[in-house]
Amino acid sequence: MSIEPIPPAAASASLDPVLDQAKAASRGDAIDRPRAEHSQSERRHVDRRHRLVLITGMAGAGRSTALKCLEDCGYEAVDNLPLALAPHLINGLTATNRTIVPGSDTAADRPRAIAIGIDSRTRDFTIESVTALLEQLRHAVNIEATLVFMDCEDEVLRRRFTETRRRHPLAPESPVLDGIQRERHMVMPLRHLADLVIDTSDQSSAELKRVLQGRFALRQDTGLVISVMSFSFRRGLPREADLVFDVRFLANPYYDPLLRPLTGEDDQVGAVVAGDPAFATFFRALTDLLMPLLPGYEREGKSYLTLAIGCTGGQHRSVYVARRLADWLHAQGREVSLAHRDMPRN
Repeated sequence: MSIEPIPPAAASASLDPVLDQAKAASRGDAIDRPRAEHSQSERRHVDRRHRLVLITGMAGAGRSTALKCLEDCGYEAVDNLPLALAPHLINGLTATNRTIVPGSDTAADRPRAIAIGIDSRTRDFTIESVTALLEQLRHAVNIEATLVFMDCEDEVLRRRFTETRRRHPLAPESPVLDGIQRERHMVMPLRHLADLVIDTSDQSSAELKRVLQGRFALRQDTGLVISVMSFSFRRGLPREADLVFDVRFLANPYYDPLLRPLTGEDDQVGAVVAGDPAFATFFRALTDLLMPLLPGYEREGKSYLTLAIGCTGGQHRSVYVARRLADWLHAQGREVSLAHRDMPRN
């Protein structure tokens, strides 16, 4: 199937129904918007399609970092490609089926994978043109297209621009916040259309890379990639979490002055949490719950899973339980990473 250049008039004509459908959908902070279920044979067919990831969003939210991460995963990455040239580049997907897979010595005969970065600075950028391109891609039988929207809280974006002494591209002569608000109003329709929304307000580059690798890895033999994260309820739920467990019912080492400055990674704190009579029963029930869930997710084609463990401050109980859970998963032969979102750095 050939992707045709998009006339502006045609793009405008097809915009309203698409936006109406998008606005009727959920507008929450759910990271991954579910697609239609496929049978096993259908999923095998999907896996043979060329993979195309369009990355857009707010300037300063990490689009360039996301592109670099996908490039490390084996994608061919292009940033700020003029939209008029996008159909010509995409049509080149079918010219060859050779994509370099990281970790292999040679190219593997498999569908191509490409990531394209577009934002308000891209030549010919309009919501109409991006929407029309996305609709063509989603109807192409040989392309699996995903729209990723990189987002971030306004105050965090303002701080990033200020710290790097950069001017906002939409407000070169005005305060940074003016440009941020102008851009957010401009690109918000794309957020509603996105398959994946990543909020980097509290994410490090390493955490962003983990999310992207779990969602877009090209290797097919990695199985379910699991991330375990501790967090503080005071700072809000992790937006990327698939399952959240509240451990605020366990004994709190915070109230011991000697343990207060320590974390759940310290043996003294772990002994207090594990010594709570409720801990053993809870942890056994937690692992019993996960035992059938993990293979079930794999059968349905899920490639990544984020388990979030929360307590009040994100320093003692959640850190210890997250560590114990990650160790248990590792002992089961699972690929697992561990992160403590709100644990003090020092």
